[in-house]
Amino acid sequence: RVSAMTMHSPESRPTAPVDQRAWQALSLRWAALHDAAAAVAALAGLAPEKPDQAVRSLPARARDAGGARFMLAEQGVADIAAVMQPGLAALLAVNARGQDATVPALALWQEFHAARSAVLALIPAEGTHRRNA
Repeated sequence: RVSAMTMHSPESRPTAPVDQRAWQALSLRWAALHDAAAAVAALAGLAPEKPDQAVRSLPARARDAGGARFMLAEQGVADIAAVMQPGLAALLAVNARGQDATVPALALWQEFHAARSAVLALIPAEGTHRRNA
């Protein structure tokens, strides 16, 4: 039998502050993913996306959440990059051969959005945010 004293939710545990370099690296990777997504959108024939505040603030919210949530956000961003990098390279190769990359680009765009939504759900937009830059 597990006592209530030994059960903790991730939110109730104290978290160590996130290393500044780790947060900056996450911010750069997040921005690079959106640059790649913009290229995919262009190949899909879509208008450029204007990310909302929830999207733009993910790295700061992950930093503020710290601990396991920050690590999950880092892993989620790495997972998206693992799909986007070869996907974009393949789309550019198709396009360079003069073939239509619209349909596969749209599929990659949809995958990016689904994966990004999952990462965003890890770090809710509501809550208190501390500022340390």
